[in-house]
Amino acid sequence: MKSSKTTVFVKKPFGERLKLDFKRHWQMYLLALPVIVYFLIFNYAPMVGIGMAFEKYQINKGIFGSQLVGLANFKRFFTSPFFWRLLRNTLLISFYGLLFSFPLPIIFALCLNEVRNRGFKKTVQTISYLPYFISVVVVVSILFDFGKANGLITNIATTFGWDGGAVISSAKWFRSLYIGSNLWQHLGYNSIIFISALAAVDPTLYEAARIDGANRWQQTLHVTLPGIAPTIIVLLILRLGQIMGVGYEKIILMYGPSTYETADVIASYVYRVGILDADYGYSTAVNLFNSVVNLIVLCTANFVSRKVNETSIW
Repeated sequence: MKSSKTTVFVKKPFGERLKLDFKRHWQMYLLALPVIVYFLIFNYAPMVGIGMAFEKYQINKGIFGSQLVGLANFKRFFTSPFFWRLLRNTLLISFYGLLFSFPLPIIFALCLNEVRNRGFKKTVQTISYLPYFISVVVVVSILFDFGKANGLITNIATTFGWDGGAVISSAKWFRSLYIGSNLWQHLGYNSIIFISALAAVDPTLYEAARIDGANRWQQTLHVTLPGIAPTIIVLLILRLGQIMGVGYEKIILMYGPSTYETADVIASYVYRVGILDADYGYSTAVNLFNSVVNLIVLCTANFVSRKVNETSIW
């Protein structure tokens, strides 16, 4: 009678496995080294500066010599008369940007996917990409020209009953101008990844759908959209992770005292109190709050997506 032997595999410690993997693939580790060093120097080392958020920071004393004040900077921000205005403006601009700027590139890519004339398709693609390469300063200059008292946008608005003067200096018009110009500038560029995803959809699925009697709209609903759904979901998760990340560059170029009510966001406030007022500890606390909210939203969106449709970033 033969005796059966059971082979037991003992899992090696992580350090030993890493050492063995390094010996086998040292060339790959060497190629990755510059990237690792870059992130360590420019992304992780500066995180020491987070300590300023809990200090009454003074330049002459540095991070390790300044007075520790705990959560006082955060309390100051939460009790500030500007807190709710900043939070409202940041969330509204992000929400409107998500509402319009996220789905429209998908719709644009789907429309281009239906075009059969290759020359026309390439021409439209090229024209739609061009605004992306225009400087933000130039875009804002165009907005100021079109939005002044006798500008094109103001004249069109006046035709429809607007009587408030130059739209560029109106708080009611700020969000529309900001989001509209962003959409015009980034529509074509943001559609590139969706056009690439559409190209990866298996053509045999369309053939099977046509055999089953599906028209173009039904093919889009049941073949195209499910085919690019993972790409859409991942990009949506990343976009939600930037819900508080309204950039200050364009805001600062566009806004003024007359538009603060709807234009002032957390990022522009951090710029004013940090760079202009040199209140580094307080501005670091405000920016840290912003980053923590973004991180929480990102993790929550990723968790929900993983549970609902098994698509996630990690």
